[in-house]
Amino acid sequence: MTEKADATQENTGKQSRKPLVAGNWKMHGQKEQIQEVLAIRDALMAMPNRPKADVMICPPATLLMVMAELIDKSVIAFGGQDCHAFEKGPHTGDISAAMLKDAGASAVIVGHSERREDHGETDDLVQKKAMATHNAGLASIICVGETKGQRQYDLTLDVINRQLEGSVPPESTPQNTIIAYEPVWAIGTGLVPTLDDIATVHANIRETLEKRFPEHAAGMRILYGGSVKPGNAGQLMKVENVDGALVGGASLKADDFMKIINVYGSDKKTPPPDPKQSVK
Repeated sequence: MTEKADATQENTGKQSRKPLVAGNWKMHGQKEQIQEVLAIRDALMAMPNRPKADVMICPPATLLMVMAELIDKSVIAFGGQDCHAFEKGPHTGDISAAMLKDAGASAVIVGHSERREDHGETDDLVQKKAMATHNAGLASIICVGETKGQRQYDLTLDVINRQLEGSVPPESTPQNTIIAYEPVWAIGTGLVPTLDDIATVHANIRETLEKRFPEHAAGMRILYGGSVKPGNAGQLMKVENVDGALVGGASLKADDFMKIINVYGSDKKTPPPDPKQSVK
């Protein structure tokens, strides 16, 4: 079988940025939801060639291990939705990056706006969590984005630059760091910025990364998230510097998620997956 997507990139440069379509299930999903993942697996296996985009699902922690073990030999990678900044210790109810890796994760979402708002997470804490994922050998998907009020006062780029400066660790590389731009006001609302607005923000993120990481920025993937659906994914994914999507509600249904993945088509230069060959 072809190698499982692991949310990392081996090379730098624009041409090496393989798109990533990641599904964030948030606080949704129980055992019956596993059937949706199996349907996604079967749909990917039925493709004549490997999809051009890497595919990831970030389920609730209660389902991570069983899902990762159930479809271990698929091209689907799994990620956590959050982690603690410490590797271990007396932190009841928390999960460390090392635990997520042990459960089968290859990446962790950190700094999602719902964590920043619901739990008061600061940029400094988000950076510590990102560093924890790196120390555990995982990639971090670091989320940034402005609120509706900040956008109305024309503070979008200022807010995002501050979040990038405070949330992205200094040792970040294309191998361990992915940025996800999610305008807070668009998440789950059905509202989407204009394509020009998205292009402006993503270009700004790329420029900011280039200033901090001149040797690595060109290879870092920048995802767009915020009401990504089958009906708009085609246009959104064509925007310059949009290297894939962080998908919310549409990732809960196999049919919708596959339609977004299929925006990128498949790579005819690679053979189809071989289910008998281990990825390890």
